[in-house]
Amino acid sequence: RDMKRSLELQLGALEKSMLFKADVPNFLEPWYGIGTIASAFGGDYIWLDGQAPALKPHFTCIDEILAYEPTEVAKTPIGRHTLDMITYFMEKTKGRIPVSFTDTQSPLNMVGHLYPLDQFFMDTILEPEKVMLLFDRLADLSIQFNKEQLKLIGSALASPGHGFASSTAWKGLGMSDDNAIMISPEQYMELAVPSVEKICAPFGGPVFHSCGDWSNWVDAVLQTKGVLMVDGAFSPQTDPGATDNLEAFHKFTNTGVVLNARIVGDVETIKNQLSRLWIPGMKMVVVTYCETPEEQEETYHIIHEICQ
Repeated sequence: RDMKRSLELQLGALEKSMLFKADVPNFLEPWYGIGTIASAFGGDYIWLDGQAPALKPHFTCIDEILAYEPTEVAKTPIGRHTLDMITYFMEKTKGRIPVSFTDTQSPLNMVGHLYPLDQFFMDTILEPEKVMLLFDRLADLSIQFNKEQLKLIGSALASPGHGFASSTAWKGLGMSDDNAIMISPEQYMELAVPSVEKICAPFGGPVFHSCGDWSNWVDAVLQTKGVLMVDGAFSPQTDPGATDNLEAFHKFTNTGVVLNARIVGDVETIKNQLSRLWIPGMKMVVVTYCETPEEQEETYHIIHEICQ
């Protein structure tokens, strides 16, 4: 029933989205919380009414995690459910609708599901070698599980996936790296970027996401090897912590890196923010949410006028 309901909800959203003028179609996603890879270390979801599933950290220090022999993600309850959901999607749609990987998160985000973040932040200073070793092990688990998903999805794979405009014609792997803004750009490049590069390389290259204002991390993200696309929130309706430092993102001009710009709001909000954000030489996908198809069509034409 869970899989059927998930498919019904997503297909309903797809059907509704067809009324809204757009250049990039929607896709199905086997989203099942954000503790997928961390579940390899023995954790399982806590379900609270009306909430997304959560995973409570059950280690106290990094040494305990490194001493633990993880299970293949595909053999955990969360991993099996995700693969079953993909199988169900593929059987019902016959591969005619694109399907993305689930949202596995970056190693930097995964650690928060394993042990307390205050202890982790101390480890980034006192035990950086152990942090990088843990990130590398998490990367291997992530790659292995993504390959299991790819066996089921095949050519219907929508990339880069969760949170991004995606297509079967595109490549790259979306990485949610929200904890990046909780360490310095220099620490991010030294500790976190190598594992992101490792995870994403087999799938075309890194695609970066962080919630909040990551404008001061733009240079670090640009130095990520092979980065293809980045995601940002550019209105308060999109993210209460959205950046107002839009001009910082002009650094992506003439780099070839695509900016997935999420701007939720009315027509005037989208117009004003985009007028500040876009300059010639940028590659951009503008992701909007409008209340009505009519408002969306007006917004669609304004976006194309500004970015022509």
